[in-house]
Amino acid sequence: METRIAVIGIIIENPDSVERLNDILHQYSPYILGRMGIPYPKRSLSIISVVIDAPQNVISALSGKLGMIPDVSTKTVYSKI
Repeated sequence: METRIAVIGIIIENPDSVERLNDILHQYSPYILGRMGIPYPKRSLSIISVVIDAPQNVISALSGKLGMIPDVSTKTVYSKI
């Protein structure tokens, strides 16, 4: 199956949501190429970017599951290739 490269940008507004988010990311770890997290205590936020190489439906499922977590916002950007 053809895969795509994507970056999922994640903003976490409540630290209580981090454990659930990490559990979901762990489920998709075979597809994840890299992850970078930036705490921003001044605004009580955490910002995470996840780079993934996976089929379109897997990327959409991951992004959708993350977006359903309370106090978590996501946006996905896909490569053109």
